[in-house]
Amino acid sequence: MKRFASVPARRAAVRARWQALPRPARIGAIAGVAVVLLGLLAGLAYRDALGRWLWPDPRYDALRQRAEVALQAGRLTDADGDGARELFEAALALQPDQLEARDGLARVAQAALERAEASASAGDAVQAHVALQLARELQAPKAQVDALSASLQATQAQAVGIDALMARAQAAQAAGHLDDGPDAALPLYQQVLQAQPRSQAALEGREDALEDLLKPTAGMLAREELLPAAELLHRAESFDPGHAALPPLHAGLARALEARGQRIRQLLARGRLEAAAQACGELRQLQAGALPEACAAPLGDALLRATVIAPTARAMRLLALADAAGVDAARLQEAQRQRRQAQGSGPSYGTASTGPQQRARVARLLEQMERARARGDWLTPPGDSAWDRLREARALAPRDPRVLRASAALLGAARDCNRQALRDNSLGRALVCLDAWRQLAPSDDGVATARRRLAQRWIAVGSERLEAGRTAEARRALEQARNLDPDTPGLGEFAERLERLR
Repeated sequence: MKRFASVPARRAAVRARWQALPRPARIGAIAGVAVVLLGLLAGLAYRDALGRWLWPDPRYDALRQRAEVALQAGRLTDADGDGARELFEAALALQPDQLEARDGLARVAQAALERAEASASAGDAVQAHVALQLARELQAPKAQVDALSASLQATQAQAVGIDALMARAQAAQAAGHLDDGPDAALPLYQQVLQAQPRSQAALEGREDALEDLLKPTAGMLAREELLPAAELLHRAESFDPGHAALPPLHAGLARALEARGQRIRQLLARGRLEAAAQACGELRQLQAGALPEACAAPLGDALLRATVIAPTARAMRLLALADAAGVDAARLQEAQRQRRQAQGSGPSYGTASTGPQQRARVARLLEQMERARARGDWLTPPGDSAWDRLREARALAPRDPRVLRASAALLGAARDCNRQALRDNSLGRALVCLDAWRQLAPSDDGVATARRRLAQRWIAVGSERLEAGRTAEARRALEQARNLDPDTPGLGEFAERLERLR
């Protein structure tokens, strides 16, 4: 009891000693305790950030070291993700609190600025613009970027003779030569705009020339000439993806495609299988969105059913059409088996029993495929594109070693074409090559990655157009990016920026 009874006395003694301390000492003690408590609370609140700072992710160091090597080697950026910029950004995504990666990006921006200056001094305007764009994207000092950009534009204007180019472009436009060669109006206007992106005369001239180029499109759609109309739209987009006339024309093309889908269903109902397959083939060439449902299972099923009872020549055509329609090899083989059972034995479709004439035809088709690829005719014109020729060869001899080698070679060429087009900032050509890649290898994981890269390029184009006040073109770029990859990073933010302008 004495021990417990002494507790109040002890408290009183402690209080007396505390009161006996000088006032500054008491304040200092309270402040010290408060600092300790705040430190503990801060440690608890920011323990994750402190952990990342004290014990960095080993992947972060590996990426940063690779980025340093790339920077030293002069690989500032790379579409394949092995450039200094991409590696520093990947490291920063892993450890947002680390300063080394941010400093690395700043050094990449400075290196890009120095490269732009060196390229401009050497007279290489293309490389100077590429490096300057990289410096701008990495937020290099705006004053330096703007000064170099103005100097480069002035130099280019003197070198190419803007007035002379404008005069040639206007003369070509008056003569009706819009895009039929390097001396046509639209390519010449593009040269002017590369040197002076804000040239009002060139922008207006290009606008008028594109309107002239697109005038026949409405009539083509009315006559259901879908392939020429789509080709005309593609040509216009290669000069200005954000042209104001394109959205309504694309809407008209979509309506025409819907009407074509209805017609295909009617053809199938009447048993006109070849006509239905041809119509579906044209829609595949357009690459204008999802095919009508009738071009999938209904068409394939109808073709296979007809194959079983058709005469030999027609059966071969129907099997080739079924293969082109995406019917898998197992079902094709089953249709052949049923046909042999129904009509007796005969050579199997696309097997080693193919005769000399058919082997010669396969060889001719592969030669035509290679010539079409060399021309850049990956998917168009219908019936004469590289994809069409390869598809015919595959239908005739799907297991022929020559056909297999050609398929692999064309796939590799399509991938390379897509990557090179991205490096050249030719987004229209990149999409064509990507579509060919997707046709050749629809399950290739690289297709999704390539779609995302292309979508991000469209976002960059849209941002530039938005900064220049060309909102219609920015919206068109947003639509292109959304069609390619609706989940691409940055798409939502860009869409919000555009939405705020409404």
